[in-house]
Amino acid sequence: MALTETFAYKIEVNENRSIGVRRADIVLKDDVEIARSYHRKCFAPGSDVSAEPKEVQDVADAVWTDEVVAEYRASLPVDDQPSEAPEVAPMQTKKK
Repeated sequence: MALTETFAYKIEVNENRSIGVRRADIVLKDDVEIARSYHRKCFAPGSDVSAEPKEVQDVADAVWTDEVVAEYRASLPVDDQPSEAPEVAPMQTKKK
């Protein structure tokens, strides 16, 4: 009765060139599958995928050209928050 675990990956490139990764964790008992669970991740163009399997890194290298990354970043909404803290006028106090 030998239990083993293996992984299978499905890698997809979406319209905005983000990469979706589905990992299936497969448990085998005497070479017969007895359990399977899925885990998903999504990576935006330019994301760090160095901790991902080599296949994911290869897809990112092929798809994420400098132009694709720049186009993706330009499509993101501009943050409405000021980039610096606004100046606050000093409080005026009344003397008694």
